Amino acid sequence: MVVPSSGQVPQELGAFIFSGGEPVNPEIVALIPKNSLIIGADSGVKHALDLGFTVAIAVGDFDSLAPEILAQITAAGTKIEMHPPDKDATDLELALDTAVRHGAKSITIIGGHGGRLDHFLANAQLLGAKKFAATKIEAWFDTTRVTAIHDQAQVTGYPGAIISLITVGSPATGVTTTGLRFALKDAEIVAGATLGVSNEFISSRATVVIKTGTILAVQPDGLI
Repeated sequence: MVVPSSGQVPQELGAFIFSGGEPVNPEIVALIPKNSLIIGADSGVKHALDLGFTVAIAVGDFDSLAPEILAQITAAGTKIEMHPPDKDATDLELALDTAVRHGAKSITIIGGHGGRLDHFLANAQLLGAKKFAATKIEAWFDTTRVTAIHDQAQVTGYPGAIISLITVGSPATGVTTTGLRFALKDAEIVAGATLGVSNEFISSRATVVIKTGTILAVQPDGLI
């Protein structure tokens, strides 16, 4: 979709951000509704184009995007948000800010692992940032699905599928789960502890509720 004249994403639609790094798993394409707002973060623009999507907004310093591709999308009417190379935020964070500014209530990040551990850790923690707490955010790093949970969420899987609950920043308190093999009830998960690692679905759905803090629900085989 193109950016609406109002600058806002239609309420029923979310934003999909293609990040840089390794090529995107083609199976992810089936998860993206038609007419979604597609945002490319630097070289993520190429990933989106390669999969047949029209990029509505391109964000970044574009040090990783070929100049001819930047020229191509500019000519096609893509909105370009150019940032200097020396900046205090990654291209992905800037793209998330853009999606929120355009009114997206849900955001899905596709890609972003890039083979660099520092980028992967930073991008994973970015999902749980307080400034995005009002927005439903999840990410697909290849076939791994990561969902940020600030209060409660229902996650889908299959019996035996692995899911890990990892806190971001301050401890997550009052953690209660249903639908998982190792049930938690009013538990506390603190940074550096492995209490929430390698739990399992006992059905196709599970619920995670927390009272305070933020949790990342990590599903190594999120494609079902």
